[in-house]
Amino acid sequence: MKARTTVLTLALCFLGAAVGFAQDAQMGTWKLNEGRSKLSPRSPKNTRVVCGAVGDAVKVTVDGVGSDGKPVHNEWTGKFDGKDYPVTGDPNSDMRSYTKIDDRTLGLNVRNGGNNTISGRIQVSPDGKTRSVTVRGIDSTGKKFQSTAVYDKQ
Repeated sequence: MKARTTVLTLALCFLGAAVGFAQDAQMGTWKLNEGRSKLSPRSPKNTRVVCGAVGDAVKVTVDGVGSDGKPVHNEWTGKFDGKDYPVTGDPNSDMRSYTKIDDRTLGLNVRNGGNNTISGRIQVSPDGKTRSVTVRGIDSTGKKFQSTAVYDKQ
């Protein structure tokens, strides 16, 4: 009887953790809505962003087109705790941090070589169907840019 209760309790704990991540407004697959976005010509165009749970962390996978017109793919795994975690696949950044501001808002900082190159805010609409990413930064040529990308949940 104790073994059955223990197994049932553990199963409910894992289910609870999975449901908690699934209910996070940031989680899911997001596709760029170019018509609603205001992208700087000097900023990359992230056409698809996927946020998913990996254990007690979050994995963010970004696919798109760089400012040079070439395809880009990068990945970040970490927590929404404001700490820097490494980025792979992005020649313009090596660390990224996300800070949870509220249930629908994240702060974002991108670093390269210890320097903050991009900062911004990610906001999910109350209905959970739209995600807006507003960033300011310095591109690889040293010029300032500002962009707002709007994504639709898939």
